[in-house]
Amino acid sequence: MACRAVFKDWETLPCKAFEEAFRAVQDGRAARAMIPIDNTLAGRVADVHHLLPDSGLFIVGEHFEPIRHALLGVKGARKEDLVDVHSHIHAIPQCRKIIRDMGLTSHVHADTAGAAAEIAARGDKTHAAIASLLAAEIYDLDVLIEDVQDADHNTTRFLILSQQPETPPYDPEGRVLTSLVFRVRNIPAALYKALGGFATNGISMAKLESYVGEGFKIAQFYAEVEGHPDSPALKLALEELSFFAREVRVLGTYEAHPFRFS
Repeated sequence: MACRAVFKDWETLPCKAFEEAFRAVQDGRAARAMIPIDNTLAGRVADVHHLLPDSGLFIVGEHFEPIRHALLGVKGARKEDLVDVHSHIHAIPQCRKIIRDMGLTSHVHADTAGAAAEIAARGDKTHAAIASLLAAEIYDLDVLIEDVQDADHNTTRFLILSQQPETPPYDPEGRVLTSLVFRVRNIPAALYKALGGFATNGISMAKLESYVGEGFKIAQFYAEVEGHPDSPALKLALEELSFFAREVRVLGTYEAHPFRFS
């Protein structure tokens, strides 16, 4: 659904796992990958943060997709007869309230569409899936209840990845993000010193994630900051970061999605 929202005339290539989606772009079978990275209810998508730094791919955009889950059943199913519900590991906690109120037993699947496909094949009226309206259409399921997510602000952020960077030209008035990874030594105040240049140069940090290194001695960080590498402020901040950190790599500079300013 996110792919169709952004690339309306493109053909989508379904993948069974995040690793496969990364490989599809690395191998040239796909021009882009759209990978979920955060959700306002479930938090970060942990697997992606570990795959991203060493993928060799570049971030060329972001997309915010409002999540609208529905409770789906086989033809003729009634919500009063449901016993079990199937969905993705992140979709289930996004719909805790209705699962609790209906007394359903939840079952984790690789994705929401796969859960819908399984209950369609099962044909058991006591089993339901939490998935999209598109999944109901594809697998010929009845929509028992729409909008079963716990909160209306339920939104997933996607990163758009490519083999090559697509850095927009520097515009002092433009709104762009720059994503980067770096390592710091295991010494007191290492991160404080590494990030000090962003503060002193007025650079806002939108995201900071940490990774534990080998032997728990070296920490790697993924950061997203607001600004273009060619801007004087961010250029100075990156120079200061390089002085205190090692292996600083920019993963991409891309336009900020309008959702951030809505």
